[in-house]
Amino acid sequence: MLSIRFVALTGLIVLASGCVEERVVHDRPRPVVREVIVERPVQREYVEVVAPQPPPVRIVEVEPQPRPGYIWSRGHWYWNGNAYVAVPGHWEVVRPGYRYVHPHWDRGNDGWHFRVGAWISG
Repeated sequence: MLSIRFVALTGLIVLASGCVEERVVHDRPRPVVREVIVERPVQREYVEVVAPQPPPVRIVEVEPQPRPGYIWSRGHWYWNGNAYVAVPGHWEVVRPGYRYVHPHWDRGNDGWHFRVGAWISG
């Protein structure tokens, strides 16, 4: 009796395994995906420093002798929120076709505005 059950179970498994249907799920062509890289201009964030009083008038440092291919960015005073702090100068590599504007303070209606050193075209 055990052998008849074994043969019947084996036959059922063989018959059931033939009932599996394999279908193609993706019969439509897949869309072509193209990657487009868009370069956006760099947005630079900055903090405008406004001091309530003018910077000290004394000279922060003595400008060194000129070096070929470099310009001296003068030392300046920086407002830290409580007082002015001396910032030493440094050398900047000359950029042909540009002129250098040194760091400085401008008086505005709401106080003194710090302007960083920058290269200007022309």
